[in-house]
Amino acid sequence: MKLMLSLLFMTKKKKRTLEESVLLIQKGDHDLQNEVINSYKPFIAKSVSAVCKRYIYETDDEFSIGLISFNEAIEKYSPERGSSLLSFADVLIKRRVIDYIRKHSKNQHISYDLSSDSQEEESSGTIIVNELSMDDYKKKSDEQQRKDEIIRFQQMLKIYDLSFSDLVENSPKHADARKSAITIAKILSEDEELRSLLIEKKRLPIKQLEQMVEVSRKTIERNRKYIIAIALILSGDYIYMKDYIKGVLET
Repeated sequence: MKLMLSLLFMTKKKKRTLEESVLLIQKGDHDLQNEVINSYKPFIAKSVSAVCKRYIYETDDEFSIGLISFNEAIEKYSPERGSSLLSFADVLIKRRVIDYIRKHSKNQHISYDLSSDSQEEESSGTIIVNELSMDDYKKKSDEQQRKDEIIRFQQMLKIYDLSFSDLVENSPKHADARKSAITIAKILSEDEELRSLLIEKKRLPIKQLEQMVEVSRKTIERNRKYIIAIALILSGDYIYMKDYIKGVLET
């Protein structure tokens, strides 16, 4: 009787797809995450072995890279990109392992075959990885350009006998005072005559500015170094610093 009742009320459990599991993991199911990673260790080893051209053991450093890459694929996967998780993970694992080998090998030329049963899915996976790589490249490129810009600005400040430490010490402490100083610097940078005086004389044309702004001479003199620095940024090719100034004015 109990068996009959069990059979009567038993519901067929629908098997969850890997992609559905990944979506649950992305929502915070860490137990499922460990379960999936452990289940796909053979897949990870196969992808890594395809690059290394040898059998990979779990104790190998390359396998650890593959494991980390598979986890990264889980975290970054999106079904909207049109690729299966495994095709995405396969390409990502191979790319990361190749990067690892290049860093630890004198031979910088490493190639591998990305052929698979589903060329279309593999292509989609490659596109996703390329997009991620481009994002990484853009971040690194922006960071380098920002550094280069700071170095150029630092060299410019030396011409005016200024340094970053001077700016830190002499920057207005209150937001309203900073906005006021930036406004004065903006007027200075947009006025051709005043800008020329600043560039030629390497000093702030306080007398002329005093007649153009509703701020006392004492206030202008107190913020002299800060105003000069901001005016130089606004007058020059300093993209990132201009964005920062824009943010200050908008807050």
